[in-house]
Amino acid sequence: MEKEQILQELYKKYIAPTCRMREHLIGVEIELPIVNLNKAAVDFSVVHSLTAEFCEKYGFSVTGVDDDGHTNAAQNPENRDILSYDCSYNNLELSFGAERSLNEIHGRFVEYYTFIEKVLARSNYTLTGMGVNPYRQYNRNVPIPNGRYRMLFHHLHSYDNYSGQLDFHPYPAFGTFASASQVQLDVDYDRLPQTLNIMEQLEPLKALLFSNSVLPEYDPDLLCCRDLFWEKSTHGLNPRNIGMYGVEFQSADDVLDYIADTSIYCVERGDKYINFAPIGIIDYLQSDAVEGEYFDGAGYRTITVHPVLEDIAYLRTFKFEDLTFRGTVEFRSACNQPIGEALTIAAFHLGLVERLDALQTLLEADKSLYHRGCSPAELRNLLVKRSLPAFVDEDAVYGLLEKVVDLAREGLEARALGEERFLEPLYGRIRGRTNPARTMLTALENGAPIEELITRYAKIS
Repeated sequence: MEKEQILQELYKKYIAPTCRMREHLIGVEIELPIVNLNKAAVDFSVVHSLTAEFCEKYGFSVTGVDDDGHTNAAQNPENRDILSYDCSYNNLELSFGAERSLNEIHGRFVEYYTFIEKVLARSNYTLTGMGVNPYRQYNRNVPIPNGRYRMLFHHLHSYDNYSGQLDFHPYPAFGTFASASQVQLDVDYDRLPQTLNIMEQLEPLKALLFSNSVLPEYDPDLLCCRDLFWEKSTHGLNPRNIGMYGVEFQSADDVLDYIADTSIYCVERGDKYINFAPIGIIDYLQSDAVEGEYFDGAGYRTITVHPVLEDIAYLRTFKFEDLTFRGTVEFRSACNQPIGEALTIAAFHLGLVERLDALQTLLEADKSLYHRGCSPAELRNLLVKRSLPAFVDEDAVYGLLEKVVDLAREGLEARALGEERFLEPLYGRIRGRTNPARTMLTALENGAPIEELITRYAKIS
């Protein structure tokens, strides 16, 4: 297969959708850990019962069923909202159909969440606003029994096959207990390089604002283990598949060239999900055959895959600013937030995308954090820690952060939809020099029981 043909297909998937004329809309996805307050494993029959009640209440149609016949995804045919389970039945996800206003999304989120909490309370269960399930040690951290999640689980657990290539963390099942909050925003072709370049520079500051996933037993100084989960897993074998870009794009062609250096690790053939060692998408499609594995119902068997151009559909990256086939940029570096502040992440990104030029000017002029010898990726790695590096002037950096949030507010006010209200909790975090993870660890050290924090982070208002 000619490289030019492959590049054309990648262009059609990723770049061409940004050329379409369309109304700019917002997509929000919120993953929520399910917590059994009895300090026992989540009983999946409780989850399945919840799913059935939810679908009946809100008119959702089943769109995904696992190998045991249980619903793992359902969608409302009118507003396109989706209830699903991400990786496991310990992690519920609400995805909202694209809307023009955050107010519409927030209203439905509150309604869904309130109903789900009432159903779960019958069994002494709750959802909560934490980026790591606080009772993960009690749960059965197993994948949803279907081809996709079984394959993913197998892929992440295959890290022993790559000994010496990466300093792997010991949590290959992280997908069953890690929860994120993601937002997708439409991006236009002529703004694509600038959007990726400028929004990526924000990642260190976002660590200060939104960190909410702790693993005290692994690293008590770490406030956001989300980066670690992806970067030091088999997803990170090709660093171009995860994290930050680390380059400055001058054109959409530069973005395409970057994507062409990412890796593919799975495809489907018939009813089989097939996993293989990550291989660059160009090399993969120029290969006659690739050896992989699939699950036959009892164990894993080897199989030979003959690549075809259509396999580009299975190319999946996990960038902090991920260009999607929808013509959107998905911002995916943030942890799930306390429930009453669930829309802060969407509001922050939406407002700043409306003020890209001003944001670029602000960051280019800054000397409190940027332009001091560290790349944005290096700064992000420093600021996900509880202890700030010695060279950081805390007052100056939080002053910069407040200016960034002010820009987000200006962007939302210009939309004249009242969405700026969702930013208010961020000003409190700036004044307190804190974020949800830092607040949690401080409370635990001061004697607050984890049960109290689970309840506090679960409150809708």
